[in-house]
Amino acid sequence: MAANARYIELAKQLHPRLQRFFAKYPPTQILPSSTRTNTIKDGATPNPFLPHKHPVTGKWQNPEFSLRRQAELVKLAREQGVEELLPFTSKGTEERIRTRVEEGLRVRGTGVGRSVKGHLHERMLTTKMEKRRTAMLGMPRLIREWRKVGKSRWSKYPR
Repeated sequence: MAANARYIELAKQLHPRLQRFFAKYPPTQILPSSTRTNTIKDGATPNPFLPHKHPVTGKWQNPEFSLRRQAELVKLAREQGVEELLPFTSKGTEERIRTRVEEGLRVRGTGVGRSVKGHLHERMLTTKMEKRRTAMLGMPRLIREWRKVGKSRWSKYPR
């Protein structure tokens, strides 16, 4: 009984928005196991951060909290140290870290086998430098031929 009173005192120290949220949607960790389902049919409330199907009409219902409000609640809960009590959301710290690891920065060209588009002269730079390198490697042979033939009879300038 003393533990429950201590938890109530801790809950009263939370931000008012978090207090209202936890009053309406209590964490699954403190609920009895019989009410932990995520369907409306059983009488339990679904995750307010995710869309769900209405049991009677079968139509999809929007989440009760927009993505902006979800992010604000997650930030508040992180500051208060109770983020793990929130239901699953794509704005949670663990989920953001997981998607960052899976998908990377999502900047074009940072993935495997992808390249940044760039300007035309930037895209052609590697081939241009390769042609220049091969021409420079063949330059001693070209100079020898030039010296043999001379300027007046030279007909094949390098292209």
